[in-house]
Order: sequence, then structure tokens, then C-alpha cells
Amino acid sequence: MKAIAHRSGRIAIVGRPNVGKSTLLNRMVGMKISITSNRPQTTRHRLNAIVTEAHAQMVLVDTPGFQTEHGGELNRLMNRTVSESLDGVDIVLLVIEAMKFGRHDRKLLPLLPRDIPTILIVNKIDKLADKAMLLPFLAETSKAFAFAEIVPVSAAKGTQIAHLKELLKRYLPEGPPQHEEDEVTDRPERFLAAELVREKLFRLLGEELPYAATVVVEKFQMQGQMRHIHIAIVVDKPNHKAMVIGKGGEKLKQIGTQARIDMEKLFGGKVFLELWVQVRSGWADSLKTLKSLGYE
Repeated sequence: MKAIAHRSGRIAIVGRPNVGKSTLLNRMVGMKISITSNRPQTTRHRLNAIVTEAHAQMVLVDTPGFQTEHGGELNRLMNRTVSESLDGVDIVLLVIEAMKFGRHDRKLLPLLPRDIPTILIVNKIDKLADKAMLLPFLAETSKAFAFAEIVPVSAAKGTQIAHLKELLKRYLPEGPPQHEEDEVTDRPERFLAAELVREKLFRLLGEELPYAATVVVEKFQMQGQMRHIHIAIVVDKPNHKAMVIGKGGEKLKQIGTQARIDMEKLFGGKVFLELWVQVRSGWADSLKTLKSLGYE
């Protein structure tokens, strides 16, 4: 009996902001690796997540949402990250929302490589009131690009995710695994801790503030079995600092408590987390400042 060939490769996940790319990645990995919220531009950095199954290993490359409406150094850096993420991958997943394939989605089409398979992922099918509308929508979107496959899914509910994984294996090249079986990401805990705090800014603060805030890990040390993590929340204006801290420090405490709980789940151990807020005016429009804050 012929042995089943092992397959491995890199899969880029791209799409406009807020279509569910990070939720899809987390669902495929089976745990929360990439932060999520219902706000656009939650993801700002490229992150690789690793899915290891029998006879296959997939390295999923999560990317920021491709920004077509706003300028500024931060958005330019994130768009460059998206473009660079397409280099050297074996498959591209273009994620869109069911019944939504507008001009901002279509602006990504010229960036897609023509020499490797691109699979269109139609996400959020659980939100469709009339499922009969889906087939005509899929037929129409199939004309926009030479997609290798079109797969309707619900990343939030897990619908069709097992089918998607099996489908991806067919397109991966043969080759040995590139990561250990128990690895789930190539990012260090220090990075993941910062992202979890930033997620809470998106989830717990007002509409505009998360876009004017970032986070910096000042200290990350193991002391016995406990991780001691000190993180600065960087904001653009003094009134933003007051908003993050909240009345009597309650908002900052809430951010810290929720982030610490998520860190302990992800890291599998106790965490001592200390947060404070700094003001750095214009940080998102200064390339020098962005690089000092860890943006690539």
C-alpha cells in the first residue's frame, strides 16, 4: 500500500478590514492566537499560526485588513505588510463577507498572485436571512477572478472549517513539516501579551480611541512559575489617557483583568500584569516612532 505523502506550506489570509480573517485563523488552529474585535484594523501585525494534522502542516499567515480609505504611516505600513505576506506562500485565501463583494474587496484582486491557487472564502454565512441568495452571489463573484475554489464558511460558528482544511491539503506541496507538532505560532509570548492588551482597548473603549492607541511591553520575566509582564499603553493625546484610565482607574483595571485572564489561558500559567498609560503625540504618523514601537 502506497504511503500517504506529507504536505506542508504557507497560506496567506487576506481581505479588507473586518471580514473575519483572524476569527477564521483562530477557528482553524482551534485556539485563540490572533486577536479579534468587531472593529476594523484590529490586526496590525503579520502573525503566523501553525495547524498540524495527520500528513499535513499548514502555516497560516494572518495579515492586517487592506486599507483603501485612509492614509497615514500606520496604514501604509499595514498595507505593505499585506503585500509582502503574499511573497513565498503556496495558497492565498481571500476572505469576503457573504453578500458583500464591493469595490474595497475588488481593490485587492490586482495584488493576488496569478501563479498560485487563490481560494475565495465567503464568510459569515450564518448571518444570512435567506440562504437561497447565496448561490447566485457565489456565481457572480466567481467571474471576478480565476479562483481555484470558492468556499462558504462561518468562522464564528465553525461551519465548513473541517471541509476547508481538507480542501487546502490538496493544494499544499509535498514536503516535511517545518515546525514542531506542538507549536501553534512563531510569535513569542511577549508579542502575544501585547496583542491581548490591545484587543481589550478595541473591545472596551470608544469608537475612535483604539486607533489612536498602541501598546509596548516594557518587561516580560519569568519569576518561578509566574510571568511578570509590564505593558505601557501609548496614546496620542492627554484626554485619551484619561479615557483609558477611567474614573478612579476602573477602565484600566478592567482592561488589565480581562487581558490577564486571556494570557493565563493562552500561556497555561499565572500572570502578574501591570499596565500604565503614556502620551506620545503623533505616534501613528511618525515612521521613526512606529519602528521604535515594533511596527515593521
